[in-house]
Amino acid sequence: MDGGRIDQPATVRPAPLVVLAGALALLAGATSLAIGLGLSPHLLRDGLTATSVIGLLAALVGLSLLVVGVRAVWRTGQLVGRLLVVPLAVVLVAAAALTLGQAVAATVAPRATLGDRTPASVGLRYEDVTALTADGVRLAGWYVPSTNGAAVVLCHGAGSTRSDVLDHAAVLAKRGYGVLMVDARGHGGSEGRAMEFGWYGDLDIRAAVDLLTTRADVTGGRVGVVGLSMGGEEAIGALASDDRIRAVVAEGATNRVAGDKAWLSDELGLRGWLQEQLDRLTYGAADLLTPASPPPTLRASAAAAAPRPLLLVASAESFEEVDAARFIAAGSPSSVTVWLAPGGHTGALAAAPAEWDRRVGEFLDAALGASG
Repeated sequence: MDGGRIDQPATVRPAPLVVLAGALALLAGATSLAIGLGLSPHLLRDGLTATSVIGLLAALVGLSLLVVGVRAVWRTGQLVGRLLVVPLAVVLVAAAALTLGQAVAATVAPRATLGDRTPASVGLRYEDVTALTADGVRLAGWYVPSTNGAAVVLCHGAGSTRSDVLDHAAVLAKRGYGVLMVDARGHGGSEGRAMEFGWYGDLDIRAAVDLLTTRADVTGGRVGVVGLSMGGEEAIGALASDDRIRAVVAEGATNRVAGDKAWLSDELGLRGWLQEQLDRLTYGAADLLTPASPPPTLRASAAAAAPRPLLLVASAESFEEVDAARFIAAGSPSSVTVWLAPGGHTGALAAAPAEWDRRVGEFLDAALGASG
């Protein structure tokens, strides 16, 4: 007591409440940072745009909240909290980036830009064409006319365009096949919003097949699909959903829903099981962020498409591609063939051009009954 004034004791917030507040800040910070990381491709590809600025702000807010959370727990003075808070923050950030971050990157992807090359760059005569999907999206494409009565839809991978599959088109066209290269929605010259897990693939490929069936140079419904990476996964799904497709070649196809990685726990034990749980969160978050519906697993699609044939081209250098191909093939051993090819992801043509030409060409010849 001093001069009649009574000093009140300072109010001390209970440590458990501080820890709870810190933990919530860490969770919110990891979430916000993951969103920022998921949007970072917009900054890298397009520079400062509305989307990339939102991503930057989300990342900054996330980092700030993480600092607030760590400091809040640290200031309690509790030894256990101080020992655990930084590792907890790291685990939360890693888990959020691997799940929500990937989902954001796949569903809010920047538009891949069409390259300068055209079919003329590889010596092919072609036409500019447009395919219209059942939900009203216009897809831009190139068509190289058929000389053998059969044609294929050639599908590119995520983050690329039809200009990235021209070397494959040249090999197929040399064999006489008509080759329809279309930009997936949200890529290159096509309308719509990109979905890098390929969940719109059935719709997009169906529109491409619709276009091929109107061509006078394609006779007897001899239509197949050749897809790379995401395009290969889309092609497998389309084979099951569109019985006009007689055969599919899918190179580098691994997964587009969580169930496609159900083999991980068998092969990798606990580490594989943990990855499967992260994948469930990733694709669950993606389902919330896109109007597209999750498709069936690739294994289920291969089984549903039987007896129509599927050739899986997997990089022998990638255990993930090899195991994924074997897992898909196990769904329909009688209709699925696996080629363990040299080269990296979708690199079989570059690594072994003669063998790619022979294996893919003979497979398509047998399935489509090409007459040229």
